[in-house]
Amino acid sequence: MNPIQNLVGAIFIPVSHIEQARDWYCEILGLPNDGGIISGHLYVIPMQGMNIVLDSKIYSENHVFKVPAFHFNTLNIEEAYEYMQSKNVPITTAIENGHWFNFKDPDGNHLMICKC
Repeated sequence: MNPIQNLVGAIFIPVSHIEQARDWYCEILGLPNDGGIISGHLYVIPMQGMNIVLDSKIYSENHVFKVPAFHFNTLNIEEAYEYMQSKNVPITTAIENGHWFNFKDPDGNHLMICKC
């Protein structure tokens, strides 16, 4: 039996200011930001499936995602696009092929929303 599971537990995102990043991600995802900061530099966003870990210790301008490493799911790509526009999130692509678009977080990490 292999001791390594075929399961991703979390994705780490480098952020410059942990409290500001926590507030931004929780606002975008519609989640309360009532969890505490761990060890002064980590915040775990509980997601359905794998979690997202915001980490200010690993941040540098050279370590932000230049391309999306994962995507957030949506059932309605047009509604998601309009929602992100209403939040003044920097959107970096139009809706492509009717299924996805890219945007940036406040630290410049490139992320994606995709219709599932």
